[in-house]
Amino acid sequence: MLSNKKSEGTHRLEQRAKHTAQRLERSADALKAVVFKATAGLAAPVFAVAGWLTMTSSSMAVTGTYRNEFRVCAGRLLSVGIAADAASQACAAAVRPGDLSACVYKIGRQTQIAASDALATCRQARRPEEIATCVLGINKYNRETAGPEVLNYCGRSLLPVRFAECVVGLRAEVDFASTQAMESCIDASDKISGFLPSFVPSNRQPTEFRPTFESTPAPSAPIQTPAAPTQSPTNPSSK
Repeated sequence: MLSNKKSEGTHRLEQRAKHTAQRLERSADALKAVVFKATAGLAAPVFAVAGWLTMTSSSMAVTGTYRNEFRVCAGRLLSVGIAADAASQACAAAVRPGDLSACVYKIGRQTQIAASDALATCRQARRPEEIATCVLGINKYNRETAGPEVLNYCGRSLLPVRFAECVVGLRAEVDFASTQAMESCIDASDKISGFLPSFVPSNRQPTEFRPTFESTPAPSAPIQTPAAPTQSPTNPSSK
């Protein structure tokens, strides 16, 4: 009997220990899940910021391929015969190296104008691509070969594309030399006047406003002097 009671007590203790161990395991698993969620929540922004920095650094990376405008600029200028020193200085100082080199390259390849002359004009232009369009447009519809004078006029014009359209349009209908057409167009369209409008002709001086008054003053009323006090005759009876 005693042995049976001992065995039952031992069995109950073992069952209680087993249940206690299972509860501890469940509590440990729950604690691990909470810790994992908290860690994941903190790590997500960190990984997001790290990924954004990686993408930003890759997009801002310095490249030496032909996407580099300075390399394209130098290569184009060298291909049309520009000296290495002149090409490097021009490309380094250009705001848009690609546009500068395209201007020189097109003029040097498609006209008889020297590339060195084209470089000097394209460097001074605010929009070099418009200089190339002007020179090539006049050269295409010109009866004579475009020379340095065409480059000079296009460089002087404030609106090179409009200037070229003027020259080409006039020469299409009027029979005169290209130089005369360019002179007419540059005189007519590129004059700058003052910022404020003026309605006075250029050959007349503005009149000065001077108010006029009557030369003869209006008659004034006569000045009246106060009368002298009169003395009454002496009353003889008052003596």
